[in-house]
Amino acid sequence: GSGEKSFVAGADIKEFSDFGTAAAEDLARNGQNILFNKIENLNKPVIAAVNGFALGGGLELAMACHIRYASENARLGLPEVTLGLIPGYGGTQRLPELVGKGLANELIFSAKMIPAQRAKEIGLVNDVFSLEELLPKTKELANTIAQNSPMGISKAIAAVNQSDTAEGFETEIKAFGELFEMDDKKEGVAAFLEKRKPSF
Repeated sequence: GSGEKSFVAGADIKEFSDFGTAAAEDLARNGQNILFNKIENLNKPVIAAVNGFALGGGLELAMACHIRYASENARLGLPEVTLGLIPGYGGTQRLPELVGKGLANELIFSAKMIPAQRAKEIGLVNDVFSLEELLPKTKELANTIAQNSPMGISKAIAAVNQSDTAEGFETEIKAFGELFEMDDKKEGVAAFLEKRKPSF
């Protein structure tokens, strides 16, 4: 995904063109377990800087990230149904969480690509910048996040990832309580009371 052409243009179709059911299921399951779920559940924030094409597995990769910034030239889509397939790396699950079922259905069923500004309007990306600004703005956000409590961020990621489950509130409550025994909370509160920046 280097340069201006694409973030990730998707899978190499030739690579799996002769797969059967078992091989295809293994491809999807392994992709989820080895990469996509690991990114989503990583205890450090992952920010996607999407430039150019983010199609199929490329968009699924971006959706597994915690935050997505895009350049004005970005084009995003899930074209799998044009091949007689569906997204296999979480696209049918993560896209509805981000944009709602109706828009997810429209994008998946039509296989159309949307420009970055439309992706921002529907909540698929957080913000849109010029290509020149994309990496500096992404790094700026990463630096802002890095000033905050690593343990707080780690627990926040775990809680947010449970927000669409029955366990979501309980995950938040337990994480909130656990943080009270940790050094980050002690430093953060001490810094606040002493009117200084915390040193995490």
